[in-house]
Amino acid sequence: MLQFYFLSILLNLITGLVLIYADIFADDAGKSEKTSEKSGGKIKDLVSGTAFFSNKTFLLVVGILSAFTGVMKLLSVVRNDIPVIGDLLPSLAGLLGGFSVILAYYRMTSAEKISLPDIVEKVFVDGHKYIGVFCITAGLLHFIFPGVLFF
Repeated sequence: MLQFYFLSILLNLITGLVLIYADIFADDAGKSEKTSEKSGGKIKDLVSGTAFFSNKTFLLVVGILSAFTGVMKLLSVVRNDIPVIGDLLPSLAGLLGGFSVILAYYRMTSAEKISLPDIVEKVFVDGHKYIGVFCITAGLLHFIFPGVLFF
């Protein structure tokens, strides 16, 4: 369905921007200041300077929609496309990005500090910027090359 094609591109780009530039995984102010000094620029100022991208409700909605769109991209097929494999990377990017944003939301709203398994901590918390780059890359490639295998 073309609706999920559009949603996949849009949500992968938004999720990628949030994961790369917003300080949603910063536990304390010191870590947040250190990351803001490292990566500066206009996009960083736009995303982190706006309370919209750090809003907990926004993060929850984007995370759920991104993960849902990732699942639906696996299940729905665009006409004359290969089932499952044709949309594998955008779907995987949506699932990974959605889970990472939902995890950030849960860590922000949780009253107690949660302990995650080491692999989950390493991939989804420490590597959230890599997942963000993967989401943006998958979204842009899916937009530019709509009929290519894996994109």
